[in-house]
Amino acid sequence: MKRPELLVPASSLEVLKVAVIYGADAVYIGGEAFGLRAKAKNFSKEDMCEGIKFAHDHGVKVYVTVNILAHNRDLEGVREYLQELKEIGPDALIIADPGIFMYAKEICPEIERHISTQANNTNYETYRFWYNLGAKRVVSARELSLEEIREIRAHIPDDMEIETFIHGAMCISYSGRCLLSNFMAGRDANQGACTHPCRWKYSVVEEKRPGEYMPVFENERGTFIFNSKDLCMVEHMEDILTSGIDSLKIEGRMKTALYVATVARTYRKAIDDCLESPEKYHANMPWYQEQISNCTYRQFTTGFFYGKPDENTQIYDSNTYVREYTYLGFAEEIDERGLARLTQRNKFSVGETVEIMKPDGRNISVQVESIYNEEGESMESAPHAQQRIYVKFTETPEVFDIIRRGEIGRASCRERV
Repeated sequence: MKRPELLVPASSLEVLKVAVIYGADAVYIGGEAFGLRAKAKNFSKEDMCEGIKFAHDHGVKVYVTVNILAHNRDLEGVREYLQELKEIGPDALIIADPGIFMYAKEICPEIERHISTQANNTNYETYRFWYNLGAKRVVSARELSLEEIREIRAHIPDDMEIETFIHGAMCISYSGRCLLSNFMAGRDANQGACTHPCRWKYSVVEEKRPGEYMPVFENERGTFIFNSKDLCMVEHMEDILTSGIDSLKIEGRMKTALYVATVARTYRKAIDDCLESPEKYHANMPWYQEQISNCTYRQFTTGFFYGKPDENTQIYDSNTYVREYTYLGFAEEIDERGLARLTQRNKFSVGETVEIMKPDGRNISVQVESIYNEEGESMESAPHAQQRIYVKFTETPEVFDIIRRGEIGRASCRERV
């Protein structure tokens, strides 16, 4: 089996560094313009330069999204932005709009061009079309089965790459070309301003039959399903690794460092174990399942990989998120006293039991012995969000170790980040 690339999202410079350390082969990010995640923190030019250097120093690639569907008013700014990216030098640009693709080919031809899932890439002729225009890689439509992906692989050039989502939230509408956000909230999802109305509950009511609610289904030509489960293929890596996919993509460019670290670490181990030995992979399955369940919020689906899903596969009734860990921060440095410097993400106190999450798969339970502010004053807890603190644990973490706290019960996804 061929070793594929593990492609992980990053919403900020901090998350990029965590993704790199926790197992990503490549990271995809958005700049401050022309990407589809306007609510993500995204990267300034300075952060992008620092992030790319950090990734390259660790042998990891960085791809930048330029995947809006552009209006006329966007075009002049797109050209300026591509000129800026030419100077920064990411490894690839992820593009959906043919006009932007041609601009990129003209302005920065030395940077690889990857075609976004937004371009609705459902057949091998589409892949060959983009290849003939100079694209290196195409991101498959989310509606494709593994059988269809294998067929595409057999009909495209050997040096053309297939990238496929294998984990995360899958948009409704065809390959994420969402219409609801624009219609319901006046926010254009194809311009990066999605309000996620697909997570709301819907029924169809016929005008002359008030009170008679009809469920929403999909037809054989597209996805029209609301409130879908999260895609998760960690239990099916043997099928994924024999499908001809070159890059395995994790969704989540608005997720926290804890989420990214957990998912990256889990898939890194699952891929490596499966390539080393199917027996080892199956023996470690309970660990993969436990780790994924610790960081995600909803039920799982295999999406379209094994054929068209039915209403039981794609629709469920609850938006309640299950969260078992709260992100406290990560060890930014260890000083000469053995104290870990953290930027606190959620409040914790002296005497609490927390967990050090390591890139190699270990999770170590420790106690918080003491907390100090930047002036060296002792505190029982840090009173301010994002406060920089120095913490003594019963076991000293290493730089980039994640600090998290176990929680019991159910919580809204908005309560802890």
